[in-house]
Amino acid sequence: MDARSANKVRAGDLKGPRQGRGPDDSVVCQRPGGRLCYGSRAQSGLNTLSQRVLRKELTTPSSLVLMSRSNAQPTAAAGQDSCGPNSMRTFTIDDFEIGRPLGKGKFGNVYLAREKTSHFIVALKVLFKSQIEKEGVEHQLRREIEIQAHLQHPNILRLYNYFYDRRRIYLILEYAPRGELYKELQKSRTFDEQRTATIMEELADALMYCHAKKVIHRDIKPENLLLGLQGELKIADFGWSVHAPSLRRKTMCGTLDYLPPEMIEGRMHNEKVDLWCIGVLCYELLVGNPPFESASHNETYRRIVKVDLKFPHSVPVGAQDLISKLLKHNPSDRLPLAQVSAHPWVRAHSRRVLPPSALQSIP
Repeated sequence: MDARSANKVRAGDLKGPRQGRGPDDSVVCQRPGGRLCYGSRAQSGLNTLSQRVLRKELTTPSSLVLMSRSNAQPTAAAGQDSCGPNSMRTFTIDDFEIGRPLGKGKFGNVYLAREKTSHFIVALKVLFKSQIEKEGVEHQLRREIEIQAHLQHPNILRLYNYFYDRRRIYLILEYAPRGELYKELQKSRTFDEQRTATIMEELADALMYCHAKKVIHRDIKPENLLLGLQGELKIADFGWSVHAPSLRRKTMCGTLDYLPPEMIEGRMHNEKVDLWCIGVLCYELLVGNPPFESASHNETYRRIVKVDLKFPHSVPVGAQDLISKLLKHNPSDRLPLAQVSAHPWVRAHSRRVLPPSALQSIP
């Protein structure tokens, strides 16, 4: 689900599970029978909680992280790794205080939430089984859970856990306080060299981590990139990604403007599709639109296959060099991720800052 327009936690964002609906409704809670409803009025102490979250004083509770099991057969089961004494914990909606919506999508919604025991803030992605089954995307959801739950990198959005009931599947996700990169790009239209180079370094590092684990994302675009507390990038939405031991795939997916030539032409593709995508992204961040954007789909396809790449004068020479080395028709000719991080333009302009907790977690 692309939409995750999240801002900082504020008093009033999270509210207690009271039934009824008032003029200041912004809370969803669980009524008997499983129906979600609205409530009102914030609980006391949330001002303090908000400040603690923003100062990073709350760490992820071990009971929250690890895949849960339920008595019933899930619609989308994740890996059943046993990682410690908490690996058997099963969550329900009653374990959370549900707050304001962070985003809405075709299959459900994302809400700000707080786990009652630890007071840990998360984003709760609520998906409707009926809609998932209707669209035939059970496999895609299962893949998203299986992949994202096993990725731990400071620039990848964490999937802490999941649970489900008769009608819904719930994904417990890391909360990204600054929301979608796409919305920030819409506001400013373009990013400067420093911010774009920083994003490129973060992406290169995160994708190297993914590729080392044989994971291809395949749908890198502004809508699937979130921003953490310090503005650090968080790759999200692994619905189109694939864990392929052979790293060879032959299905078309992803976003039109970001599709590489090999996918349009129906050829086998590998992890190098992500190199193409970050080249397109770099161009869009600096220019304000994707490089092959055209009036019709056919014209966009034609320009992609021909790699009809044109730079406005505003794009710095160093950035042009990087983008040109990523947007190569032959996947083998694309600049490797390690060289993206080491590219002179990236090195000169990137101001990447890792959260303190991440400095010890990168392998």
